[in-house]
Amino acid sequence: MTLRRLPESVINRIAAGEVVERPASVVKELVENAIDAGAERIEVVVRDGGRALISVADDGHGMTPGELELAVERHATSKLPDDDLSSIRTLGFRGEALPSIGAVGRLTITSRPPGADGAWSLSVEGGTAGAVRPAAHPPGTRIEVRDLFFATPARLKFLKAPRTELGHAVEAVNRLAMAHPGIGFSLNDGSRDLIRLAPAERLDRLGAIMGGDFADNAIAIDAERQGLRLTGHAGLPTLNRGSPARQFLFVNGRPVRDRLLVGALRGAYQDLLAADRHPLVALFLGVPAEQVDVNVHPAKTEVRFRDPAGVRSLIVGAIRHGLAEAGHRASTTTAKAALGAVRPWGRQPGAAGRGLADKGAAYHAPLPDLETPPASPQVAPEPAPDAYPLGVARGQLHETYIIAQTSDGIVIVDQHAAHERLVHERLKSALESGGVPRQGLLIPEVVELDEAARERLCARAGELAELGLAIEPFGAGAVVVREMPALLGEADIAGLVRDLADELDGADGALPLKDRLGEVCATMACHGSVRAGRRLNAEEMNALLREMEATPHSGQCSHGRPTYIELKLADIEKLFGRR
Repeated sequence: MTLRRLPESVINRIAAGEVVERPASVVKELVENAIDAGAERIEVVVRDGGRALISVADDGHGMTPGELELAVERHATSKLPDDDLSSIRTLGFRGEALPSIGAVGRLTITSRPPGADGAWSLSVEGGTAGAVRPAAHPPGTRIEVRDLFFATPARLKFLKAPRTELGHAVEAVNRLAMAHPGIGFSLNDGSRDLIRLAPAERLDRLGAIMGGDFADNAIAIDAERQGLRLTGHAGLPTLNRGSPARQFLFVNGRPVRDRLLVGALRGAYQDLLAADRHPLVALFLGVPAEQVDVNVHPAKTEVRFRDPAGVRSLIVGAIRHGLAEAGHRASTTTAKAALGAVRPWGRQPGAAGRGLADKGAAYHAPLPDLETPPASPQVAPEPAPDAYPLGVARGQLHETYIIAQTSDGIVIVDQHAAHERLVHERLKSALESGGVPRQGLLIPEVVELDEAARERLCARAGELAELGLAIEPFGAGAVVVREMPALLGEADIAGLVRDLADELDGADGALPLKDRLGEVCATMACHGSVRAGRRLNAEEMNALLREMEATPHSGQCSHGRPTYIELKLADIEKLFGRR
């Protein structure tokens, strides 16, 4: 077979296969062009999931007739004035989007520069451009794509259901709207608006897209180091999800899905969340153009950094500092969940419940055989509840939950989860200060394991000793524990050893345990904390509250679950119909 040059139409379709993966890819490319054009308002219409119509209209600077003709030629762009690929400051720059879209669909561009007498229109069908014609249009540009992939039926067969494709388009617009809050965005499916965002401040824009819970429970991030700047908001660890779908990362205003950034984010939360839980974040990294390469992926979703270690260090350090500044704060979603689970007694189904609810707050049911009010329980009345953020302990429920009174409500503490976080932080501090104090066991504990688990533990015996756990092989399929970290107290030794063996099973054998400090400490803390079912006296409960107030990240346990919830007096009064 002899060599030959491919026809231009085939070349454009091959390029389109890289750039135009699905309708959402078209939406993304066209909205990015509108942003680069200085638009203040961008309107998107997507019908039939993008198969029938994709329309993007903006009020940007528009194009002249000559620029329209160039816009549909490959590698024609207005965004590289000095041809320097090491200094890209726009979202688009390759000049491939419009010709690629025109190669696989029916493309129409109508544009009018501000101050021009009229507008001009150009159509491209299957890669063939028509003539520029006069048109009626306000200043700005409207691009319409009809019958997407009609020229490549094979690609059309791989599209998902219209609702799925529409969802991807909504996500693409939302990501760009987060990065550019000063621009108004709308997206319509032909019958209703799915997105309508007015220009706003960044946190307001994030709250409109990610939900009010994120805006209420996110900490501001603003850190700068060696020319790099990280801004945005990171959710409290107790505000988490089972998938990373609500993690939005941007580099120089460009939405990306970069492994380095995702790994840094995981590292920042590694000892605050379970492995299967993911925080909610919207982070914006500003990097000098010459220090980042955005030209490494056809869809521009991945980047390469000149100093990846510096980028990772900045992200991890900034988030950890922000979370430490949050102290023992937990997300308000925990309290909302608690209130949602409580149904006022007077509103229960049934005639009796309806009768009491109808009588209102003025109704008081007499309690039989009660001549005088009961005496208050003799819990230590001092100090005053308003003296501490988490209040003063007033009792313990089910030998698991501590009830504390604050100046304007109550706090309910899960004693096991709270103590787990305290032990976790003590272990970390002890390791950082030189070593974990150990205590010898009067009777060494023999723990039976399968042979593979025993080998994993014994191979790391030296490193485990630095963490305060002294183990030795004890025949086939067993180890003997001779020393334990003193901070753990009366821990479940067998359970701890087995869990550590499981942790090591999923780890890189060459990675030192100190590099996985958060996970190891979390495992130890879980087995060394006050267990549910242990009765505490008033002094012990108050001591736990005071230590929580002084310990960073005490609002969540080592697995990301809340350690306490707070109910304001106003919330309680609503439950009883007083408000």
